[in-house]
Amino acid sequence: MNKEIAKIFNDMAVLLEIKGDSAFRISAYRKSARTLENLPTDISEIYKEKGLKGIKQTGIGEKNAKKIEEYIKKQKIKSFDQLQDETAIRQIVTYFFESKGLSLQELKENAKKRKIIYSRFTKPAKELLDLAGSIEASKEAINKVALWANSRKLDYTIETIFKKWLELDRLKPKDIVKKPFYKGDPMIFSEVKKKWYVISKYGEWLLYAGKESEIEWKIIE
Repeated sequence: MNKEIAKIFNDMAVLLEIKGDSAFRISAYRKSARTLENLPTDISEIYKEKGLKGIKQTGIGEKNAKKIEEYIKKQKIKSFDQLQDETAIRQIVTYFFESKGLSLQELKENAKKRKIIYSRFTKPAKELLDLAGSIEASKEAINKVALWANSRKLDYTIETIFKKWLELDRLKPKDIVKKPFYKGDPMIFSEVKKKWYVISKYGEWLLYAGKESEIEWKIIE
């Protein structure tokens, strides 16, 4: 159970970061998560023996200790569910920019400098959430479009997902083709002779006498 609750606390820390909450609260959740991860005994056993007092004796603060007690009793933490709902739109916007290689911190900095107009993305993010039905389904849709577009070096927006919605399951990343070269010259393998040949700039097939480990494989766009 320690790992389960630690994950929830780490997730809550991330959601509070997305929300723009205080560094103190974020740090408190991460500290509690680390404490749980390092405990040699399952927290449920400690609670069974000593109750809430036992949880606090591990170094976890009272508020988070009560959340652990809630999870032990109900297998859920109400404030975590509420935080998920409160940050749903922001989670989707954040994930969209992560798919473009932009971290949460970079997103915040760009939004602060007005390089990114954050409000421009909240409406389509809400529409995507309504369409997909859940945060996870929205992220999955973003991921499919991102892989498809990035493999083709195409730009994409959240609106692209709407346009591709009916064909999401058919969207596949472009196949990466690697071809063999030796010192810059292309190579070919003869299935008949079971030998490698280097194709010279004059089009001649020159028998390759080197090691296969010396063959360079390059991605061909």
